[in-house]
Amino acid sequence: MKTIAQQLNTKEFPFEIRDKNGNGIYYETSYGYWHKREYDESSNRIYFEDSNGSWQKREFDKNNNQIYFEDSDGEIVDNRPKSIQEYTMEELTKMLGKPFKIIK
Repeated sequence: MKTIAQQLNTKEFPFEIRDKNGNGIYYETSYGYWHKREYDESSNRIYFEDSNGSWQKREFDKNNNQIYFEDSDGEIVDNRPKSIQEYTMEELTKMLGKPFKIIK
């Protein structure tokens, strides 16, 4: 598969494409190495991939704090908020395997 620079038959390197916010979304060198990036609406980098097969993905909360990270090496850091599961008394009894009562 041809790289973007090869498809465009460009001879000027490094070859770079930027989005409307000025974020570098594609970069390529004369020897064929490339990487691409994706950004969210707040310009947080949410995805990275390169020609060596490495990749990373991230998620951010509304305050631009990173709450999730995963990469091609298998590293995962998940700080996303967890929803609170609701159960009936019957469901809890079945899960615990014996009757119980709730105390405060």
